[in-house]
Amino acid sequence: MTLSKSSRWSEHRIRRRVQFHETDAAGSVHFSRFFLYMEEAEHALWREAGLSIARGVSGVGFPRVAAGFEFRKPLRFEDEFDITIRVAEIREKTIRYTCVLTRADDAEHVATGRLTIICVRKGAGVPMKAMAIPRDIRKRFAVARRTSARAKAGPGGNER
Repeated sequence: MTLSKSSRWSEHRIRRRVQFHETDAAGSVHFSRFFLYMEEAEHALWREAGLSIARGVSGVGFPRVAAGFEFRKPLRFEDEFDITIRVAEIREKTIRYTCVLTRADDAEHVATGRLTIICVRKGAGVPMKAMAIPRDIRKRFAVARRTSARAKAGPGGNER
């Protein structure tokens, strides 16, 4: 986890191990799993910031409007890997993340992903409508400094 100088959350890293059920017939992690890994890291980032992306009955939601991955190396059953998600951009209604997956044993770059979420007002029987990200959420996040996936947090940041 990296904190910006203003003590807002900008990055989070989690470590996982590939489970057998996540692999395909070729023995590699199925491409669809990478999106789940990215989302898992996003939810962990929000929890570390003291929030939940599922705000319950507040009438605010964060659907995904864009997502993608570029794959460089396969992950296989029992591989340990790190998922690092960073806040790349915060706009009035959207947050864009970048995500880097690296093998834990050699820090080899496995894949790079991107995800954009939009803040919406939601309610029973009412169509979702884009809205400004509430201040109590916006103030918890900051755009991450550009660093490599292998870099540790530098001055003004902490890694947990």
